[in-house]
Parts: sequence; C-alpha cells; structure tokens
Amino acid sequence: MRRISTVLLLSLFIQIGFAQTNDSISKEHAVEWKKMNASKKATFDWFRDAKYGMFIHWGLYSIPAGVWKGKTLKEYKSSQLAEWIMSSAKIPRAEYAELANQFNPVQFNADSIVLLAKEAGMRYVVLTSKHHDGFAMYQSAASKFNIVDATPFKRDVLRELYNACKRQGLDFGVYYSHNIDWMDGGDGQLAEAIANKMNVGIKNVAFGANTWDPSPNSFEEYLQKKAYPQVKELMHNYPDLKCLWYDMPWRLKPEQSYEFYKIVYDIQPQVIITERIGNGLGDYIIPGDNKIPVDANGIAKPWETVGTHNNSWGYKSYDNDWKTPKEMLYWLIEIVSKGGNYMLNIGPTSEGLVTQQSANNLRVAGKWLKINGEAIYGTQKWKIMHEGPTNLNMEGTTARSQKGFKANFTPEDFWFTQKGKSLYAISIEKPTEEAVIKSFCSEIGKIKRAEILGFGKVKFKQKQEGLTIKIPKGFCPENGYVIKVSF
Repeated sequence: MRRISTVLLLSLFIQIGFAQTNDSISKEHAVEWKKMNASKKATFDWFRDAKYGMFIHWGLYSIPAGVWKGKTLKEYKSSQLAEWIMSSAKIPRAEYAELANQFNPVQFNADSIVLLAKEAGMRYVVLTSKHHDGFAMYQSAASKFNIVDATPFKRDVLRELYNACKRQGLDFGVYYSHNIDWMDGGDGQLAEAIANKMNVGIKNVAFGANTWDPSPNSFEEYLQKKAYPQVKELMHNYPDLKCLWYDMPWRLKPEQSYEFYKIVYDIQPQVIITERIGNGLGDYIIPGDNKIPVDANGIAKPWETVGTHNNSWGYKSYDNDWKTPKEMLYWLIEIVSKGGNYMLNIGPTSEGLVTQQSANNLRVAGKWLKINGEAIYGTQKWKIMHEGPTNLNMEGTTARSQKGFKANFTPEDFWFTQKGKSLYAISIEKPTEEAVIKSFCSEIGKIKRAEILGFGKVKFKQKQEGLTIKIPKGFCPENGYVIKVSF
C-alpha cells in the first residue's frame, strides 16, 4: 500500500469533517444540548445575513514563516502550513518557546486591519486566540505562555482587535485550539486512544499529537488547568462575541466536547460554535478548509467555508500564490449562492503587517462588493444556484496549492441569490452587448423591473427562453456586475 503523506492526511481529515468516535454524549446532555442550540436563533440569523468574514491566523509561527534552521517546510516533508512548523520540524517545546523572546510586532495596528476588513466588504473578524502551538494571543491567567507575559511586545492583540471591531462596527469571534496543544497538551490522549483501538477513519490516530516532545502532564490536567480555564477567560473578558471557532477534535471524548460547549453557553449563551468542537455538538458546519460542497442542499445546519489567501494560514515568506480579486469573488459568490458563509484568512507577518499584495487584492474585491453587496448580504439561495458553462470543484487546500486556480469564466455564467421579492443574477465577467439569463424565463413569474446594481434601471425582454437585457453602452466593469429583477 502506498504510504500516505502527512500533508494528504491533513487534507483528508479536513475534508471528512473531523468525524470521530463511536460514542455519544449521555441522553441527559443530548437533551440539554438541543435546548442550548435552539436558543441561539438571533445569532444564527446574524450569521446567515453576514456572509463574509476575515479569519486571522497569527502567532509565533510568523517568525520562522515556513523556514526552520535553513530548511523549508517542503524539505521537512510534512505539513506545508506555516502554523504547523512546530510539528513539521519536530521542534522541542523549550526551543520553540524561545521564539516568544523575538516576538515584538511593533508595526501591528488593530484599527488598520479592521479597516482593511471593512474595505474588503467583510462583516466579522475571527482571531486565533490560541493555535496548536499553545501560545495565546491575549493575556491569560491560566498560562504565562502568552503575548503579554512572554514577549517584549507585552500587548493584548486580541483585546486591541476586539476594541477596534467595536469602534468600527464589525462583529468579532475567536478561534481556540481546544484539543491540540503541542506545548502543554501532553500526548493528546494518544496512549489512551491506541489502547482503546480508536481510529479517525484513516487509522492515523496519532495525527496532530505531540509525539516528539510531549509535556509530562496528562491530557486531563491540560483540560482542567489550561484549556477549560482559557475558554472561560475568553468568554468573561471579551463580551458579545458571535462565534467560537474550535478546531481539530479527534481523540476528544464526547463528554469533553460537551464541557467545551457548556462552558461557553453558561457565560455567553448567544455564541455559536463550529462543528469542530467534536462529537456532533457543533452549531454550524465547516465543509472543509478551502472546500466548497458540490451539493449544499443536504446541509441542514448553517455552514461556512474557510479559505486561505495563498496556500497557508500562518504567514509563509515564500508563498506568493495569492488569490486574485476575481478568484476571491468567485469563492464568495459560489458559496453564497449555495447558502453558505465565506471566511477568508490573512496571516500577518512577525512585524504585524499584512502583505501589500494581499491587502490590495482584498480592497479590489471590496470595491465590487460596495456596489454589488446587495446581492450578497442578507440573501438566501434560490432554487437555481448557477447557470453557464463554468463548473469548478474546489477540493481543499492541498488541491489548490497543487493545481492552482484555473477558470475561464464567460458572460454566460451567472450565479443566483434572492432577497424578499427580488432575484439577483451575478456575473464576474465583463458583459457583452446583451445579457441572456435563461433561468429568468417566463415560467418563474412576470418580471416587472430589471436593473443593474450601481447603474440603474435597464430595458428587458422576458420570454420562455429567458430574460434578455441590453447592456448600456460603455458599461464594462472588470470583475462583473449584478442584475436585479423584481416581480
């Protein structure tokens, strides 16, 4: 049998939705979970309307930026993600902890990053409060391995972004790596999992565990002394959060997942939680990293695709394969037409800066949204999601990094959304003299008005074959346009 690489394993774990364990929570807890989940309607409504958010992966891993002791991640033949460098290079805990002495991102400006999110058209921001390396980006009483107590920077980045979002009117959430902590998480329950012959579908039960230099404490001690207390800190110290982004739950026991859910609910009951809490206890679905579901009709819960701007979450100095504005818009429009949300990541440098190309591309896509956002925010999927010859299968982070993004969009490609009594046909290509939208045929009802967002009312003819619109002379937006019809 061919040996499966760690990179492929990571991709596969992500794509199968992190399902694991044959156990389940107790009947009593299952009843309580349903009540808690059902009480979050207001936040679910917010989530469905917001559509577009900014993910921020930032931590000590931005210092090596994908290179350790002169070797790139590719040379380590393990995960190619910059934030995984501690695992990929098997860096001892004490050696990795020394990076904190170098972390002094004096050029970081929370208001600038939040302003960038606003200019990009994003409605919420989610920061990695603690990633798999165990380093907290806020001042934590539960662990001194944090940005205030362990670095010369001595500023609470999470607090600054949280406050900047409050000032500028964006909503805020936090990411927290609850199950994987290479610094303090012991063996991640690996020995127990092996003893119980547990697997996660691909029979690599050790995936994500610190097997090279595990901390001497037990996993249960990690939960009681660090993970549970830190989640409580986040909930107490940063009120009015919208979401908590747990990640990578395999090997977690059902009751442990339940405890992570209940801690949040008891302090901030409105917070919605990703399915990566584990054991089926999530409030919303994550189809996969850089993955768009082919058929979203079978997804019962709200869902969100998360995507990298290049091919890594944390800053990677030699990865300049940035998503172009048109590619960003494709991901957003394809996802929204299927009823989902899109959260696009930035990975600041160790100085606290967003790369110029990344920022420029975000702003260009944001200009399109400023004109056409009515067709995105607060919309629902229509009975038809797309018409036209271009069909892409976005298969995940590894697939994009290997294949790149190749698409030949045409003026015949339209994606659809709806809001109230209006329908929207969204194009991301320059128009020709006429736009013909086959899905807007006479069978859907009589269209009374048609307009191009940002331009105004246009003449149209609706027939059995579809809707034909005469494109105004000189109207030629580079990244497409939106036709709105009303009945």
